[in-house]
Amino acid sequence: MKRSAVHPTRITALGHHQPDHVLTNDDLAGMVDTSDEWIRQRTGIVTRRIAREESVADLAAAAAGKALAASGLDPADIGLVAVATCSARDRCPSTAAQVAGRLGIPGAVAFDLNNGCAGFTTALAAADHSLRAGAARHALVIGAEKMSDVTDWTDRSTCVLLGDGAGAAVVSADPGGSSAAPGIGPVVWGSDPSRGDAVRLMGDWQPRFAQEGQTVFRWATTELAPLIEQACEKAGTTPRELGGIVTHQANLRIIESLVRRLGADGAVVARDVVESGNTSAASVPLALSKLVERREIEPGAPVLLFAFGGGLSWAGQVVTCP
Repeated sequence: MKRSAVHPTRITALGHHQPDHVLTNDDLAGMVDTSDEWIRQRTGIVTRRIAREESVADLAAAAAGKALAASGLDPADIGLVAVATCSARDRCPSTAAQVAGRLGIPGAVAFDLNNGCAGFTTALAAADHSLRAGAARHALVIGAEKMSDVTDWTDRSTCVLLGDGAGAAVVSADPGGSSAAPGIGPVVWGSDPSRGDAVRLMGDWQPRFAQEGQTVFRWATTELAPLIEQACEKAGTTPRELGGIVTHQANLRIIESLVRRLGADGAVVARDVVESGNTSAASVPLALSKLVERREIEPGAPVLLFAFGGGLSWAGQVVTCP
């Protein structure tokens, strides 16, 4: 049996979308027993965006449309559409199928992937593997969440964290490229089901987001750095050589603790959590798209993408900045 050639892949374009409505810490202080100072000290979050009318599919399609336009590709060129989400209400048709329909993408395989906050980096790896195997030439990989739909607005420990938004990437195979220097490095991924209850979104609709914040904080600040170092090693680089670091935007204290442990002093670090809150699977592509749009990371620079969350699960890889 003849097998397809293995081609390197890379992110060729990005796009993001957030709702217009801004919810401030002071707004939340009028809803629950909290304050701007309390939220900033514990999370670093100042504002978040809330979708009043838009659905997860609306957010995903808006971000994906921008990424597709930036890529210069025709919708018919896209052979795979993957949406990472844990908050979509629709089960069938999938959010990905709805996005494909809205963007006029004919015949592509379209599926949703739920790996909590690690969803986008997991879906990126799945798309990378599919394109390397020759299953498609171009893919749209999207992280989209409407976390406001699953927020308990009476729980001050969680309602201060969450926001809505979407980020998208066009991923393309490069038949003329060198397989020794791919634009998307090998993935490091896994889960610890023994701690699966630490972050959860369970129950009949309407489910509510809940987490054991201290458990997640201790786990992230003590166990993630070696996994990130492993992702760098697999990509043939080190944390000190990174041009950018985009981790899951869960908590500014976690992000800054990880950067200190890694010693990545020269990297541009995504801190989008400050203005967007925790947007779950959308947080990595949303933050990356903003950094690239503002030209804060040099094209061609190695950028770490790493996310973690419910499961407890994690997934990450080093990519070449488009």
